[in-house]
Amino acid sequence: MLASKLALNDLEMRGDFFHRHIGNNQQQISAMLAELDLEKLEDLIDVVLPSNILNHEPLKLTDTISETAVIKHLCKMDKRNKVFISLIGMGYYDTIMPAVIRRNVLENPSWYTAYTPYQAEVSQGRLEALLIFQQMVSDLTGMDLANASLLDEATAAAEAMAMARRLSKNKSDIVFIDENCYPQTIAVMQTRAESLGFTVLIGNPFQQLDQCDFFSILVQYPASTGEINDLSALVCCAHEKSALVTVATDLLSLVLIKSPADYDVDIVVGNSQRFGVPMGYGGPHAAFFATKDVFKRSIPGRIIGVSKDCHGQLALRMALQTREQHIRRDKATSNICTS
Repeated sequence: MLASKLALNDLEMRGDFFHRHIGNNQQQISAMLAELDLEKLEDLIDVVLPSNILNHEPLKLTDTISETAVIKHLCKMDKRNKVFISLIGMGYYDTIMPAVIRRNVLENPSWYTAYTPYQAEVSQGRLEALLIFQQMVSDLTGMDLANASLLDEATAAAEAMAMARRLSKNKSDIVFIDENCYPQTIAVMQTRAESLGFTVLIGNPFQQLDQCDFFSILVQYPASTGEINDLSALVCCAHEKSALVTVATDLLSLVLIKSPADYDVDIVVGNSQRFGVPMGYGGPHAAFFATKDVFKRSIPGRIIGVSKDCHGQLALRMALQTREQHIRRDKATSNICTS
């Protein structure tokens, strides 16, 4: 028993932070400095940083405060925020999450884990949620299967472009993008295309497809203008060129309009923000990626499947993990794997 009670502030041991983390010891530091022909670590900073941004004056830091005080201060700052109606559209829409779903799904510990799970430690509850998500996407898009692990709509579109290059028999390096696609999607695809050596052509797919050769085309359905176009002729023209057709769509709109699968498209991407996910200052919002069964071995990310255990009971597992380093390594079909 302590003779006197210590305040919580005295028990935080702020000065012990460094010793609780593994770092370089003095022998290692000396060896590295000798290799670089330097005397002390500060000399390394002088060598690496440009002189016009290097500041030798010590930082003017305020005194530390407790976690409780920080939370109180953040709450005070939060109250200054004002929520207005957003009219931007283009993949960002105000939503309402029913309390019963939030309480029994999103706030239910059996339905989630705190980080990106691998096969060994993912819970059956999380797998069930992902399986339901996949089935919903497949039903609404009309495609044979969907995955459960892409970051946002723009990234999903870029993944579809890379997948199309692997599968298309067209040797062209041109990617055709609908000018009515969301600007953030176009920007991400341009960045990814540059690193992959593809040429991006942006235009009107309903008027310009006959004028060029391409291995992949991305069309927004409905368009960013709200237009809903018949894709039949476009898909037919693309397939005649041995190109794959990707449709970026709004899941909620597919409740009312013709599904992309009815046009025989190859890949369908988008995000699930419309299904109750707050805008969160711009995202990202969980994406979906649906395709035909024939392409299932090339789909990026993970697919949750149903199997039976040795007792004949149903068990959920990650049926395909085309991204995971421990099974694909340098042959991974994607660099995206999110929870």
